[in-house]
Amino acid sequence: MDAVTCRTCGVQHATVAGRPPSHCAVCEDERQYVGWDGQEWLGLEELAATHRAEIREEEPKLLGIGMTPSFAIGQRALLIRTGGGNILWDCIPLLDEAIVAAVRAAGGIAAIAVSHPHFYSSMVEWARRFDAPVLIHEDDHRWVMRPDRCIEAWRGETLRLHDDIAIIRCGGHFPGAAVLHWPAGADGRGALLVSDTIMVARDRRHVSFMRSYPNLIPLDAHAVRRIVDAVAPFRFDRMWSGWWSSQISDDAEASLRVSAERYLRAIGGTS
Repeated sequence: MDAVTCRTCGVQHATVAGRPPSHCAVCEDERQYVGWDGQEWLGLEELAATHRAEIREEEPKLLGIGMTPSFAIGQRALLIRTGGGNILWDCIPLLDEAIVAAVRAAGGIAAIAVSHPHFYSSMVEWARRFDAPVLIHEDDHRWVMRPDRCIEAWRGETLRLHDDIAIIRCGGHFPGAAVLHWPAGADGRGALLVSDTIMVARDRRHVSFMRSYPNLIPLDAHAVRRIVDAVAPFRFDRMWSGWWSSQISDDAEASLRVSAERYLRAIGGTS
């Protein structure tokens, strides 16, 4: 066994001489937490024995890939299907044969792009299975817990991919935290895939921003303004967060603008 998964955050770590590491650096960071029962690890086979794939068509050309029952932070990934090759946005801890079959039926994966370290999960397993590179921002490379040649760190503020798709560094939640702009999404009106760099609120009409969601640490005004400014050049009508049923279906640009103004007023950060 060359890797194990943290039960609390879901990030896969390399083993040390075949044994789990002594701690999870991701969970010990202030943005996460060590599980109340202490540090617990499990292998991919153990995970597959107790969980199964959950796959949904979120919109045309966009496949949601999750797992049930919920595990760790409970996220789901998104597979964008394009003529130039499919892009997997973010990752989940589980990779079983049902997921492999569904992804291959959809055309495979040309590249895996990950928003920030909390979604790294089993990205190396996915990359090896589908022979795809993993794209992460260099500012977050220190959080790679399972180094592998498949991981490619990109730099700068925007990484342009095929079909006019762009990965945009926003910062905030992590220094390299990113979102993905998919101009063909929402029937050509544009979609923004945000994970929780921008978090869709429960009313699905607003968003918010946090440094840590479980530990309730807000972002400062400068970080919020930077996120808004980073995505300002891009047109989008729809926004997909990192969990099932967490999206703003239309007028998402306006929702982001209004929500940021509301947030800044609440923290006293308006000028």
